[in-house]
Amino acid sequence: MRQFTLPDLGEGLEEAEIVTWYVNEGDHVVTDQPLVSVETDKAVVEIPAPSSGRIARLFGTKGDIVKVGAPLVEFAEDAGQDTGTIVGELGAGEQRPAVATASAPSTQGAQVFPAVRALARKLDVALDLVEATGPGGTITRADVERAAKRMAPGGPAEPLRGLRRAMAQRMAAAHAEIVPATVTDEADIQGWRQGEDVTIRLARAIAAACKAEPALNTWYHSGAGERRLIERIDLGIAVDTGGGLIVPVLRNVAERSVSDLRAGLDRLRADAIARAIPPEELRGATITLSNFGMIGGRFANLIIVPPQTAIVGAGRISERVVAHQGQVAVRRTLPLSLTFDHRVVTGGEAARFLVALKSDVERIS
Repeated sequence: MRQFTLPDLGEGLEEAEIVTWYVNEGDHVVTDQPLVSVETDKAVVEIPAPSSGRIARLFGTKGDIVKVGAPLVEFAEDAGQDTGTIVGELGAGEQRPAVATASAPSTQGAQVFPAVRALARKLDVALDLVEATGPGGTITRADVERAAKRMAPGGPAEPLRGLRRAMAQRMAAAHAEIVPATVTDEADIQGWRQGEDVTIRLARAIAAACKAEPALNTWYHSGAGERRLIERIDLGIAVDTGGGLIVPVLRNVAERSVSDLRAGLDRLRADAIARAIPPEELRGATITLSNFGMIGGRFANLIIVPPQTAIVGAGRISERVVAHQGQVAVRRTLPLSLTFDHRVVTGGEAARFLVALKSDVERIS
């Protein structure tokens, strides 16, 4: 018997969710035949057989979370040496992530007796959500029952999977590291032509602002205390999908035509929604755009994902009463938000960037 484990998926990924098995126990497979597809926070990836052999056992079913290094398939006979199948690549100097082990739910230091813990499991109550009112911070049966009643209208707990699980982890890590600050303004777009391509117009305006104030098109590596100014502008575009948020990268936006940018964005968006986007299309953004106004909202304090240092938000376009050329007028306006990492970007740099961004957005083409 020989086991084949979930291979290194690259980019520091530690786990994946089983989407589809292509084989069954007892099947004979050949080298590089697809065994299973798994979903990471990047994309859906097919895992090929490392060598030929007959499958004796499959580990896990659809929806299961598998750690890197955990068994996927057991072969019934010697199928040759494991070729160490690698899906994706690790950067130079990176180490293979350690296999994580499950830990008991955190109770934030509260004491929990076994009978109370058993009651919490029976009622499907997470102990870290229970307020302890017993002596010395002890969680009592009444505390658990009260929490269960409070949670009942919300329905059963739903474990986060795939994109949503990855989003929760990434946003928590970003929130713990970044020191965010936000500045806002409104652009007068009354002069835009009918049917203006808002997202592409914003992408080109961000490119212009990065050239005017390069400090926001940077990566900051806090561990080394190093800032890297990047000449090329690779723009992350936040895409809202049914499964969660995904951010493909529109490359070299300053040097591409409007039609080329639109074609590239359409392709990235379609691939992102279909979860068929290549992992390399999700890496290396130097600054990000969230055009949330297509759905709703005016201004936002957005989340920056390291090593980036800035994210631009575009709110809902609307007609507003403003002062224009000394008179009161109704004009179409576009709300703009700029959230920046105040550890490495100054308020003056952020303000100059926003001024340049607004100026280019208001330009009549």
